[in-house]
Amino acid sequence: MIDATGNPQTVLLLGGTSEIGVAIIEEYLANGPVRVILGVQPGDGLVDDTVTVLRAGGASEVVTLEFDATAFDTHPQVIEDAWSVADIDLAIVAFGMLGDAEELWQNQAKAVLAANVNYTGALSVGVLLGQKMKAQGYGQIIVMSSVAGEKVRRSNFVYGSTKAGLDGFYRLLGEALEPFGPKVLVVRPGQVRTRMSANIKEAPLTVDKEQLASQVVAAARKGDKVIWVPTQFKLVMWVLKHLPAPIFKLLPI
Repeated sequence: MIDATGNPQTVLLLGGTSEIGVAIIEEYLANGPVRVILGVQPGDGLVDDTVTVLRAGGASEVVTLEFDATAFDTHPQVIEDAWSVADIDLAIVAFGMLGDAEELWQNQAKAVLAANVNYTGALSVGVLLGQKMKAQGYGQIIVMSSVAGEKVRRSNFVYGSTKAGLDGFYRLLGEALEPFGPKVLVVRPGQVRTRMSANIKEAPLTVDKEQLASQVVAAARKGDKVIWVPTQFKLVMWVLKHLPAPIFKLLPI
C-alpha cells in the first residue's frame, strides 16, 4: 500500500533502465526504502548499473524481469510475474523511442516500430495494469507522455502522434479506474536532459531529470491527473493549441 507520506512499498518500472523512471524512484527512495521491480529489455546492457544505483539509493530489494514492449503476447505473463513478487502500489510506464523525425515519416518499418513501442506497447500494459489495480482496489500508474502529443507538430509528427494516442488512452484509463480506487498520472514533459535527447539541440524550458522527478512525485502524492514539466508548458501549450492553423504552421517548431 501507499503509506501516509505518499510513498509506495513496491514500484514496477516498465522501461527499467529509463533515466527518468529511475530518477522518479530515487525521489521516492529519498523518503524511505522501496521494493523495486524493473521490466527491462532483453540484452539491455544498462541493467547492472541501474540495479547498483537503486540499491545504493536505499531500495530494499531490486528484482528484474524481461520486458519487450513490442512482444505483446508476453505482456500478461510479465505483469503476472511482477505481481507474484508483491502487490504493485505504483507502476511507472517510461519506455519509448524517439527516432529520427524526418526518417520516421518516410520509413514504414521504423514508423510502425515507433507506433508499436510508444503507443501499442503502452496501451497493452496499461490495460493489464489497470485490471490488476482495479482488482486490488488501489494503486497508481504514472505514464510518461509528452507535450509533443498535446499539439502534434510537423517537426516530429510521427512521434507526436504516438504520444497523442498514449496520452488520450491513459487519461481516460484514469477516468475508468477512478470509481474503483486506482489513480493515473499523465506526465507531459518538454525536453529532458537524458541519453535520448543527448544529440538533439536543447530547446527552451529543457529540464534535468531530477527536476522532473521532484515535480512528478509531488503531483502523484496530491493525486493529480495531468501535469506539465516544467509547469510553464501548460500556458505555452494553451497558446499553441489556440493559434490559427496557418500561423501555427509558420512557427519554427
